[in-house]
Amino acid sequence: MSTLARQIADWMKERVAAAGSEGIAVGLSGGIDSAVVIGLAKMATPGRVVGVMMPCHSDPHDESDARLAAEHFGVPAIRIDLAPAYDRLVGDLHTTMAELPAALRRVTHPEPTDVAARLPLANVKPRLRMTSLYFVANSLNYLVAGTGNRSELMIGYFTKYGDGGVDLLPIGRLFKSQVRELARELGVPAPIIDKPPSAGLWLGQTDEAEMGFSYADLETYLTSGASAVAPELAARIGRLERASDHKRALAPMPPEV
Repeated sequence: MSTLARQIADWMKERVAAAGSEGIAVGLSGGIDSAVVIGLAKMATPGRVVGVMMPCHSDPHDESDARLAAEHFGVPAIRIDLAPAYDRLVGDLHTTMAELPAALRRVTHPEPTDVAARLPLANVKPRLRMTSLYFVANSLNYLVAGTGNRSELMIGYFTKYGDGGVDLLPIGRLFKSQVRELARELGVPAPIIDKPPSAGLWLGQTDEAEMGFSYADLETYLTSGASAVAPELAARIGRLERASDHKRALAPMPPEV
């Protein structure tokens, strides 16, 4: 096994011990990031890792890939179908929002076609997943290992208090290309490595289509600077970095009085 994988796994083991915890819980999406993290978790705390699949009107292939990752690493995985809870909550949310004065309402249709308008609804899913994952982790005295990588964290491509709500970020220092390389070293099944990255916010959604650029272009910007990519792309990524500063910090507080 590579030195990098061993170093990260050892760090995870140290964090679990420092927290007085007994193991690690990982949300399994069927993607490459969660597959790598659960592989590292298996190295860190063998026999004390659980994968949690939380479909919510999700692509069935994602659940199949999640099971494939768990089986590959020999980690037990449980399934929590969030669709009923999601449907009930969304129904109540829309009913309640309809009671606001018309001038205050922005999203009036449960399936708006505009991406920006879809986000309030789409973000309900990762926040439900965070709540469910923490229930499992707290019940077992485990820590929650997040699956965010450096490429995504730098531009805020995660849901605040959703998939961003975790105890540790094992691959948070790795670019997407490095995660892919580590996945090959860990033996992650090829279908998981080769599939288009997706946050699973809605059927057919892909990371690169939503971001508006490729992970390769993003990595070039982050490693070589704004001048290494087209000016329009540099401006877009720069805006995303600045707009997501709040996601990478504690909520602001007023000055001491």
